[in-house]
Amino acid sequence: MSKVAAIGIDIGGTQIKAVAVDGGGTVLGRQQADTSERAEVLLQRLNELLEQLPSSEALGISAPGLVPPDSASVAWMHGRLDCLEGLDWSKQLDRPVYLLNDALAAMAGEAWIGAAQDVRDAILMTLGTGVGGAILVNGRVLRGCLGRAGHLGHMTVDALGSRDIVGTPGSLEDAIGNHTVKARSFGRFESTQDLVGAYLLDDPEASRVWLQSIWCLAAAIVSLVNIVDPRRVLIGGGICKAGDALFKPLAAYLEELEWRPTGQPVEIVPALLGPEAGAIGAARNAMLGGRA
Repeated sequence: MSKVAAIGIDIGGTQIKAVAVDGGGTVLGRQQADTSERAEVLLQRLNELLEQLPSSEALGISAPGLVPPDSASVAWMHGRLDCLEGLDWSKQLDRPVYLLNDALAAMAGEAWIGAAQDVRDAILMTLGTGVGGAILVNGRVLRGCLGRAGHLGHMTVDALGSRDIVGTPGSLEDAIGNHTVKARSFGRFESTQDLVGAYLLDDPEASRVWLQSIWCLAAAIVSLVNIVDPRRVLIGGGICKAGDALFKPLAAYLEELEWRPTGQPVEIVPALLGPEAGAIGAARNAMLGGRA
């Protein structure tokens, strides 16, 4: 049997996912539990998951929020899972812990064994309740001086729009995130799933709302392409379940908007690792001593 190289834990809004992986990325064990907004309960559940997995000295944790370069704790997490703020994971779990923002961890996983494993420069966009993301530059996940790098949902796609949770006017997150569907459709649709379902039935209002959202996504992608110049853009998150309803109009809009000086378009592909991307990337980060 392969030897466990690291354990990765992804703390999500509703579930905690944990995996034990070998040096090649094969998952040798997996466990999950419900997330708690109480720090003491959350820590208890993490310890229980660790007891149920094969042991490893290398432990990585993926979590939402702003993770500074020292990777010791989440420095900023307002509005959800506030209990994560300031929690010293190495101290609480009595072992060295390598912490990474969840979207950056997902990119670390995709760059290791997923949809970006054969490229050095890529962008990951996770489309769900909000919009997360990460940037891979020369084979390394970009973190920035404060840990803000990769918060792609908080880029402006409408400079005159309302401010989002961090103060960005007209953000991509508000333009396409599931959390604003009801407002964007004037109360008609409760979720992206409802909206896409009506769009597929040629509902005019659903088509207007959905295609406007994808136009904003395309505008964000071409802006990022002009800044970062990646080989590939990975699209992940729950909105990817829309399939062709997402990717076909997105491709048409990119054909119209993207600057292609050599005629070569950026590659747009679905992310591959699904719900375990953050946990796998956290394990990879631990294997690399926090240098994913």
